[in-house]
Amino acid sequence: MASTRNPPTGPEPLQDSLLQAIANRGGVRHFPANAVLVTEDDQSDSLFIILRGRIKAYGAGADGREVVYSTQGAGEYFGEMTLDGGPRSASVMTLEPTTCAVVPGAEVRDFLAHHPDFALHLVKKLIRLARASTDQVKSLALDDVYGRIARLLRKLARDEGGVLVLPDKLTQQDIAERVGSSREMVSRIFKPLTEGGYVELRGGRIALLKKLPARW
Repeated sequence: MASTRNPPTGPEPLQDSLLQAIANRGGVRHFPANAVLVTEDDQSDSLFIILRGRIKAYGAGADGREVVYSTQGAGEYFGEMTLDGGPRSASVMTLEPTTCAVVPGAEVRDFLAHHPDFALHLVKKLIRLARASTDQVKSLALDDVYGRIARLLRKLARDEGGVLVLPDKLTQQDIAERVGSSREMVSRIFKPLTEGGYVELRGGRIALLKKLPARW
């Protein structure tokens, strides 16, 4: 299948020197998999610098259903939305054993004042978040569930030897949480896609074997 390499979907990792400089402002903490690091509406203002491991940022409804906003890995950070003094905008959970440098808000603000490179990186990240939020609202308003799934798969897939493959092992529940649907609906959509030769699992990861239909 002819394909092109997609651009990164998340923020660019911090440069090693910048990462080390801001990490030195905080304390290093180790977390097991599935540990909740922050909770939505929490008033804490620390910035978390991910040194190794992966996390997901998500929101949960009163019925326990979740929607995943993003995932992040080493060299990235979260918690910047509290720099305005407001509460946490999302909950964050580790997806695997994770090590973070936890930097108090006061130290982050002082670091921003003396390191314009980090301030620029933060501005670019916030711009990406705003664009992603706009795209997500548009997709929820205008796309059906299949459209949202196809959009997610195309966004995440990376070229590996001429075949587009998702870098992470996503379950149907993971996909449901990202597109605002149920696992059962995702299963009903994936069955004909698999039978039609559009997708297959390779080592637990989803591969896109040919261009997905515009509609289903």
